[in-house]
Amino acid sequence: MNTRQLTIQIPEIILLIEKTDEVAFAKELCLLAAVKLYELGRLSSGRAAELAGLSRVEFLLTLSRYKVFPLTAELQELEWMVLEPSVSGNH
Repeated sequence: MNTRQLTIQIPEIILLIEKTDEVAFAKELCLLAAVKLYELGRLSSGRAAELAGLSRVEFLLTLSRYKVFPLTAELQELEWMVLEPSVSGNH
């Protein structure tokens, strides 16, 4: 996978308020961006998961934390992957 590094500026006070460091905040920003872009239909769940640094299943399971719900077809596929881990390759 080819990647690009983006540099953004965050006021230091934000990190202090959030009680976090640059690395943890960057990971959270990637997850939040992935969730929002998925919600808007701009990224598929697979691409959004890639942006978030998660597996597709982990990403789909994480969506409810942000009150975003996967499409019905993805829910059915997720259910199948969880119920049939040996078939889907998820152990």
